[in-house]
Amino acid sequence: MSQPNRVDYQTQPSQYRHWQLKFEGPVATLAADFNEDAGLRPGYKLKLNSYDLGVDIELSDAINRVRFEHPEVRTVVITSAKEKVFCSGANIFMLGVSSHAWKVNFCKFTNETRNGLEDSSAHSGLKFLAAVNGACAGGGYELALACDEIILVDDRSSAVSLPEVPLLGVLPGTGGLTRVTDKKRVRHDLADLFCTSVEGVRGQKAKDWRLVDDIAKPAAFAAKVQVRALHLAAGSDRPADAKGVSLPPLTRVIGADSLHYPFVEVNIDRAKRVASFTVKGPASADGSAQPTDIAGIEAAGAAWYPLQMGRELEDAILEMRTNEPEIGTWLIKTQGDAAALLALDATLVAHQKHWLVRETIGLLRRTFSRLDLSSRSLFALIEPGSCFAGPLLELALACDRSYHLALPDDAARAPRITVGETNWGLFPMVTGQSRLQRRFYDEQPALASVRAVSGQPLDADAAFAVGLVTANPDDIDWADETRIAIEERVAMNPDALTGMEANLRFNGPENMFTRVFGRLTAWQNWIFQRPNAVGEKGALKVYGKGDKAAFDWHRV
Repeated sequence: MSQPNRVDYQTQPSQYRHWQLKFEGPVATLAADFNEDAGLRPGYKLKLNSYDLGVDIELSDAINRVRFEHPEVRTVVITSAKEKVFCSGANIFMLGVSSHAWKVNFCKFTNETRNGLEDSSAHSGLKFLAAVNGACAGGGYELALACDEIILVDDRSSAVSLPEVPLLGVLPGTGGLTRVTDKKRVRHDLADLFCTSVEGVRGQKAKDWRLVDDIAKPAAFAAKVQVRALHLAAGSDRPADAKGVSLPPLTRVIGADSLHYPFVEVNIDRAKRVASFTVKGPASADGSAQPTDIAGIEAAGAAWYPLQMGRELEDAILEMRTNEPEIGTWLIKTQGDAAALLALDATLVAHQKHWLVRETIGLLRRTFSRLDLSSRSLFALIEPGSCFAGPLLELALACDRSYHLALPDDAARAPRITVGETNWGLFPMVTGQSRLQRRFYDEQPALASVRAVSGQPLDADAAFAVGLVTANPDDIDWADETRIAIEERVAMNPDALTGMEANLRFNGPENMFTRVFGRLTAWQNWIFQRPNAVGEKGALKVYGKGDKAAFDWHRV
């Protein structure tokens, strides 16, 4: 059933309206040519290569297709197909007419897409080069910052800038401030000058300040980009002769209160404001139908269980985030046979260096991270028929709480969880820690207790004893205890819960990624709601109208 104004995160190159993608051996070129009349919502035009969520959905899809369909590609050059403009950032008029919730979801998805470039560079050998061939402002510069290197055309007019503070009264909240300091290591006073300048910095000064890695005159620009792209490619271990895996459209049925995929189901209870996610294990009960060797994995292609399930789960998470903002509590369940998941666990570990397995692990890593970063309360329910084992145990470990049913009088039906080798670091959070390390603050006695039972199916009491679940009610108390916990959670202030959950989930070491999301959640969200930005005379509201912003000069 199609819902009006529903955002669809599924697309493919034949449907692109904003990006041009071409391939030449180890180098792919992704050129921004945003159709100003193809905004995702009415009320604004995407002039000067300014973007909205629809542009970022295509960007995310294009990068995923490079990852899986073109293993021969080692460097992606991101540039512009328009004259004198690379990207002018998020469309200001779109931000002006959007609800606060829309802006937050937009910024979060944008952030995850940019972080995904850095994730692929770090883990998969796919490098990114920003060929900035025109004006590059705001979110456009943030996209360039997410690349491994930036080359700026030195044509006396093209500049990089983060003009949000002086121009719009808001922040470069999707990673700009953080990458300028943490990644480019721009000196503090120079960064202050840069971030309060509308016109930005160009040419040699941009290179001297570390805002870009290199510059080139227009006549030499294309050649320098090609040389650097090939140099980056030379350091990659992506295979030159492997056959890519085509990513077909997902099989998906969208109902009024449900999402159905072959391996993922979401059912919404609107009266209770709760959604149940059920992730199914591989179809074979004993795992025998799942390939364990590279030939079998390559033959399965996009139908290989972890790749297909990961794509489905990612789509379901994004669908629910954007299209169901009032459903604040997600119940995470699994269904299937744990043996099949443990067989998959061993296969992923054994072949983790093979390009397709590595990319599939990357997809799962980023998808599980989307779950961590979703502003929803997450409760795992471990019931009869569950298969929280190996890769799918990550779902329970990502949750704020986990309830594990104890059946002391029915050992055969008692649900069990199993820690696999993949849980020890194959799917790290944005903190760089595994979810087990996060859970136990990296304290070795607790981790050693879990390691001692790794690979063993644990019933509710055993799982509770080593700290892997929150509660282990028996069948007499189960219904009431879980019902009360869910009802209490749903009744709480969702704003307070978002802040609380983010603070508690990310208790590990700080790094660039945690700071990006922390600042997005706190600073940008707060500033985006202040009258100085979005009031009747706020900077974001009066932009382009010829009026001057009226600020409340009190420092808060």
